[in-house]
Amino acid sequence: MTAKPDSPTPLMPNSSERTHSDSTDSGIAKQIRNFLIALVAIALSIAIFLGVQTETGSASLSAIAEAAMPLEVAQTNNKPTLMEFYANWCTSCQAMAKDMSELEEAYSDRVNFVMLNVDNDKWLPELLKYRVDGIPHFVYLTPTGEAIANAIGEQPRQIMAANLDALAAQSPLPFTFNSGQVSKVDAALASKVTASDDPRSHGSQVQP
Repeated sequence: MTAKPDSPTPLMPNSSERTHSDSTDSGIAKQIRNFLIALVAIALSIAIFLGVQTETGSASLSAIAEAAMPLEVAQTNNKPTLMEFYANWCTSCQAMAKDMSELEEAYSDRVNFVMLNVDNDKWLPELLKYRVDGIPHFVYLTPTGEAIANAIGEQPRQIMAANLDALAAQSPLPFTFNSGQVSKVDAALASKVTASDDPRSHGSQVQP
């Protein structure tokens, strides 16, 4: 009786090949994990940076407003005035905060710097009087309180400085109206005062 040949034995990878394959898979998994960790870290860094920038802008505006001249003092000290309507949430106001702080430092001996927060109902009559529907809104006032120029939205520092030079010298302002990027003011502010409360507010309702 003829013996049957032995069945072929399946080839199995040796231990060194298995180790190399496992090492390759582990390396790829580690690279993917590191890549995902890096993406998360970048996203968190951007979020933190933007949050800090916003908080810094708001803090700067609050500090400038705290150092500004009270309106009632500015109305009686016989100096010209730059009045700014602003809000802490206003990105355009935040963008100008550094320039405004430096301009105030340079001109405060000759010009009053007054800041009125549009979120404070106390200033609603002024909002209506000067027809504020976007911020920052700047009003240039003579020593007697006469409004002689307006600037609405973000303004180049050079334009602000040129106007302040003329205002301090009581000369005609080179830029009597300027408009730039603004943040809109909530229309709900205007609804709290009717036209009959102040005849000057007729037709000056704050728009959304």
